[in-house]
Amino acid sequence: MKKLIFILLAVGLPLGIATLANPTGLTLAGWPAMTALALGVFVIQWLAFIPARLFKTERFYDLTGSITYIAVTLAAISAATAPSGAQWLIAIMIFLWAGRLGIFLFRRIHAAGGDQRFDHIKVSSSRFFVAWTLQGAWVVMTSCAALTAILSVGQTAVGAIYVIGAVMWLTGFAIEVIADQQKSRFRADPANTGRFINVGLWAHSRHPNYFGEILLWAGIAVMAVPYLSGTQWMVMLSPLFVYALLTRISGIPTLVRRGEELWGDDPTYQAYVANTPRLLPRLR
Repeated sequence: MKKLIFILLAVGLPLGIATLANPTGLTLAGWPAMTALALGVFVIQWLAFIPARLFKTERFYDLTGSITYIAVTLAAISAATAPSGAQWLIAIMIFLWAGRLGIFLFRRIHAAGGDQRFDHIKVSSSRFFVAWTLQGAWVVMTSCAALTAILSVGQTAVGAIYVIGAVMWLTGFAIEVIADQQKSRFRADPANTGRFINVGLWAHSRHPNYFGEILLWAGIAVMAVPYLSGTQWMVMLSPLFVYALLTRISGIPTLVRRGEELWGDDPTYQAYVANTPRLLPRLR
C-alpha cells in the first residue's frame, strides 16, 4: 500500500505541475501540451521497465533517461508555435547535456558490468518499477521549466536574465563534464585502485559533478523566467527539486554512506571530508 501511494505521488505531483505550467490553449494529441509530454515521459519509463525486469538488468536505465529527455524536448520544439532562437537554444542545451551524460553513464555501467545502486532493487518487481517511475518524475520535474519556455507563444526578447541563466548553464555543464572526466581518468589508473579521488575539481568539492548538475538546471530555470506567467511559476520548483534530490535523498547521501564504508577509518579520508566542502567548491 505504501509503495502504491508513493507511486501515485511520484506521478501525480509532476503531472500536476506540468498541467499548471501549460501555455493557455496549447494542446497536443487532444491533451494540454505539457500534460501530454509528462505522460509520455512516464510511458517511456514503464515500457522500458518491461525488458529491464525480464532480464533483471539496469544497464540501459540511465541511457533511457537521457533518450527520454531528448525525445520530450524534440516533441516540445515540434509542438511549439514558431519557436525563437532563444527557445531553440534551451532545447539544444538539453540535447547536449542529455546526450553527453547518457553516453558517459552507459559506457561506465558497461565497463563496470552493472550499477551497484540496483543490486537490491532489481530483484523486486515492485521496487524496480518504483525506480523507473522515479526516473520519470525526475525527467518531468527537471525539464518542466525548459519545456514551458519552449512551448510559450510569442517572441520574447533576450534580456539580462536569460543571458545570466545561459552563463549559469554553461558553467555548470563545464564543471560536470570536467569532474566526470577527472574521475574516469582517476579510476582508470591501476595505481588508484581502492583509493578515493581528491585531485582536480575534487580537491575543491567532494561532489563537483553534482554541483555542476544543480547549477546547470538552475541556469535553465533562470532562462525560462522571461516566458513565465501565472501558475507557470510553479516550474521554478525544478532547481529546488534537483537540489533536494541530489543533496538530501539519493545522490550525495548514498555516496557518503559508501565512502564511510570504504574509507571511514582512513585518516587521509577523514581529513579530506573535514577540510573539503560537500558541494560548493572552495578555492584554495
